[in-house]
Amino acid sequence: MGPESEKPVFGEERRQQILDIVNARGRVRVRDLAVVLGVTETTVRKDVIDLHNARLVRRIHGGALAVRPSYEPDVATRTEHNAAGKEAIARACLRQIRDGDAIFIDSGTTTAAIAALLAEANGHRAENGPVPLNVNVLTNAIEVARVLAPVASVRHTVLGGQYRALGGCFVGPLAVSALESFMLNIAFIGVTGLTDLGLTVADLSEAQVKLAAMNQARRVIVPMDHTKLGASDFARVCGLDRVDMLVTDRDNEHLRRLCVENDVEFVVATS
Repeated sequence: MGPESEKPVFGEERRQQILDIVNARGRVRVRDLAVVLGVTETTVRKDVIDLHNARLVRRIHGGALAVRPSYEPDVATRTEHNAAGKEAIARACLRQIRDGDAIFIDSGTTTAAIAALLAEANGHRAENGPVPLNVNVLTNAIEVARVLAPVASVRHTVLGGQYRALGGCFVGPLAVSALESFMLNIAFIGVTGLTDLGLTVADLSEAQVKLAAMNQARRVIVPMDHTKLGASDFARVCGLDRVDMLVTDRDNEHLRRLCVENDVEFVVATS
């Protein structure tokens, strides 16, 4: 669909998305925004000019800069963002878990949604199919442990280490070392960015825990909402080729192609 056929009613929403992305990342390229939003680079350039004229972003050659410094939002703030998409992703991930599986549920708001659905079902049949029984959950995330604690049908173990408040999780050498004692059927790994160069997160110590969990798992599943595509955060976790399945909430041709090139199963969750 070309720019001449785009409906003006969607323009304000698209510019708000661009503003949110630029504020979150600090600096974004026009071509990356075009991929994330599924529009042409010409359309994005026009939107960036409008935002620049409104003094909401600073226009630079090939992209846009935030007018205020970028920052890592806390868990509570991230939970509110795209909640419907994250729940759809969580439901798709829940269908990948089998009775008796040992799984790692990573820190992050999308992964926390998986734990919440597992706790809510509590061994009963869910709307979209049977819920796995006797699941053994390993986690480094406080929120995952909190929601699973009252659920008798789900055993859970919490990794210790240094507590990272922004991520709501335990990290560091103790957490990484402890992971070597476990064998996992699935590791659900949360990320804050994905580009051609791989998966990234905001903190190096979190990246190390994620990679350690991946090394202990037979399958690695990345639940990632569409806003993470094109983002490149501070610490690289790994290349996309280390992932077995990527679950997202919106189809994207570029992301689908990346998954095909890296032999990753690509799943678009529906609500």
